[in-house]
Amino acid sequence: MRSFSKYLWIGLLFVGSALHAQTASDITAEGDQLVKSLKEEDAYKKYKDALVIQPDNLHALIQCSYMASRIGNRQADKNKAREFFTEAQDLAGRALKVDSTSSEAYLMMAIAEGRLAQTEGARKKVEYGRDVKNYCDKAIKLDPGNYRAYHLLGVWNVEAAHMTGLERTSAKVLYGGIPDATVKEGLRCFEKCRSIYPGFLLNYLDMAKAYKEDDQNEKALGALQTLVRLPVQTEDDPAIKAEGRKMLDAMQ
Repeated sequence: MRSFSKYLWIGLLFVGSALHAQTASDITAEGDQLVKSLKEEDAYKKYKDALVIQPDNLHALIQCSYMASRIGNRQADKNKAREFFTEAQDLAGRALKVDSTSSEAYLMMAIAEGRLAQTEGARKKVEYGRDVKNYCDKAIKLDPGNYRAYHLLGVWNVEAAHMTGLERTSAKVLYGGIPDATVKEGLRCFEKCRSIYPGFLLNYLDMAKAYKEDDQNEKALGALQTLVRLPVQTEDDPAIKAEGRKMLDAMQ
């Protein structure tokens, strides 16, 4: 019996040592594989584990921020969503402290603050909106191939073009106004995103909505037809394709 206990403890120590020997890079690599397997909540936990070992791991900070924004966006409870978005903002801020020249870190900050804007009133929404534009511009300046930054800038233009009178008044009083924004500029950004990476499903859905609003139905249909043919790449893509299919059916 003592012999069995002895070997049990040796086995447990071996397992513990093996786990301890895992590096932050090993764990982030596991997180990356989970993202590819459409298991984003599991990936989020892996990135958090990596940050316990190495708090300044840039890749883990960026990916954990991205997962927090994405998971938060699926929450039905507004307060729970805001918790995830606030965490995403904090992680992106930490990433920028590690590397102030990281295009992806600026993008994560833009995504997090864009999500936070959805949970706030007019004043904070305007403040976050201005930040989103600035962070996207910085991300693109640092990496002109950052397709997600172009997509988000397209979304920003469309949404800013639709600001309410109260939001515009707040922007004028607090900041002297907001940068010019139009649906057409949003479409230019969506097209730029498509030219860099044609496989980004969400870009086609937002592009189609903007083309439809701009009375360019043929282009909207073309974007939707491409969307429904593309393979799923993220956990949100099935829902994005379903929305695109519904819109396409309604327009045909």
